[in-house]
Amino acid sequence: MELGAAGMRRSASHNSLSGSDDFDLTHLLNKPRINVERQRSFDDRSLSDVSYSGGHARGGGGFDGMYSPGGGLRSLVGTPASSALHSFEPHPIVGDAWEALRRSLVFFRGQPLGTIAAFDHASEEVLNYDQVFVRDFVPSAMAFLMNGEPEIVKNFLLKTVLLQGWEKKVDRFKLGEGAMPASFKVLHDDKKGVDTLHADFGESAIGRVAPVDSGFWWIILLRAYTKSTGDLTLAERPECQKAMRLILSLCLSEGFDTFPTLLCADGCCMIDRRMGVYGYPIEIQSLFFMALRCALLMLKHDAEGKDFVERIATRLHALSYHMRSYFWLDFQQLNDIYRYKTEEYSHTAVNKFNVIPDSIPDWLFDFMPCEGGFFVGNVSPARMDFRWFALGNMIAIVSSLATPEQSMAIMDLIEERWEELIGEMPLKICYPAIENHEWRIVTGCDPKNTRWSYHNGGSWPVLLWLLTAASIKTGRPQIARRAIDLAERRLLKDGWPEYYDGKLGKYVGKQARKFQTWSIAGYLVAKMLLEDPSHLGMIALEEDKAMKPVLRRSASWTN
Repeated sequence: MELGAAGMRRSASHNSLSGSDDFDLTHLLNKPRINVERQRSFDDRSLSDVSYSGGHARGGGGFDGMYSPGGGLRSLVGTPASSALHSFEPHPIVGDAWEALRRSLVFFRGQPLGTIAAFDHASEEVLNYDQVFVRDFVPSAMAFLMNGEPEIVKNFLLKTVLLQGWEKKVDRFKLGEGAMPASFKVLHDDKKGVDTLHADFGESAIGRVAPVDSGFWWIILLRAYTKSTGDLTLAERPECQKAMRLILSLCLSEGFDTFPTLLCADGCCMIDRRMGVYGYPIEIQSLFFMALRCALLMLKHDAEGKDFVERIATRLHALSYHMRSYFWLDFQQLNDIYRYKTEEYSHTAVNKFNVIPDSIPDWLFDFMPCEGGFFVGNVSPARMDFRWFALGNMIAIVSSLATPEQSMAIMDLIEERWEELIGEMPLKICYPAIENHEWRIVTGCDPKNTRWSYHNGGSWPVLLWLLTAASIKTGRPQIARRAIDLAERRLLKDGWPEYYDGKLGKYVGKQARKFQTWSIAGYLVAKMLLEDPSHLGMIALEEDKAMKPVLRRSASWTN
């Protein structure tokens, strides 16, 4: 079947994996839904033993040994090579998705540099959707890496490092040196034949909030590039080493915090409007954990990097314990909180954050299944946000912030509460929606975040790629396949919307942009992950055995 424009560069998967951060996916490749053919069977070996035609082992550095991929494979029919190599029949919308993704490419001085947020010509207001957002580009970057096109990702990583070095001011206040931009725009001067860049570090954003997540996504993407290509030299370059240290210096500095989690303002991440996620949001904590682990693999153990390596290791131990102990919620833990005593004093306190049992929302008692669990949205003194947030929980799985038992419990919850969290269009960004008086207080009467819309319980197709990664990592690819099947019924027909509205995600969002790039890229990455699970190696991290999980086990983990 011919799909898309001829001449698209396609490549066979070449994620040859090794090192302590990789993991054995052989148990997935025996499942009937995943039929991946290789020259030699995966049945009795781990992915760390795999190298493809033309590949050769490369060791050294702080990457625990990597492999350089073989030469790229160009498909003669213009389909992704991953589809051509395996026994999958590509879905008809795959070619359209690739064409739409390539239309969103941004060029700087003749070189591809990123993808704009949306290519919606029907919209009268462009706003900032014609800019390259750091977080938005990540799924696009993953798609290009999986397709054997790493150059655009390399260009993006290097250019954002240069932008990081710019002076950053909001009014008369200067931001930290390590802050990465939320987005940037390429300005073309046709008369002079000159391209220039304009970066936004939050000074133009709604609410003037700096993006805490941009730096984390940059580190995660650098590691993905390294794992995909086997090219150690990019991460080892002085400017990339310095960029990682600057980002980490913002996060690892000592202050008044008594917790290892990061204190953040509302609107500092994907949920970039006021939604009550101030404090210690799960999305930021999961990304922080994953970025720390990725940086630990890439930082040189030289005079400048050694101190950071030690600080990272210390923080990871504290952070993993804190999150697994205090953010985790399942049936047993909910019952324990329901019975908490309050106003406890001394180090022997059980209710360490003085959570008031009456603050448990009524919906949670019916929502929580006997088997299953999730990381709650926020934990701080006398406050626990019991909402489900998809991105934070999916990142917790792929980064191994969640223990294997917790990861399985999260996937159990998704299956048990499919209608609420998936509905007719995956995936709810958060659940449930806040409404009425609570909506007025929490959002400040935000007209865009009304109930079951946008960030307030809207359904975001971009999250498909993370759901798929989490499903494969937990050995349950059927969850991802079922969700992708739902999305394929609507996405192309509806024009690749940014988000969907309604309890079930049935309606195209009231202010959703069409041809939203990360909706397109998220779908493509999800498809390629299912077709070739070895791609997961560039995204996911295996559990670090040195970070001991919490000894206490609840019923939902052992049943």
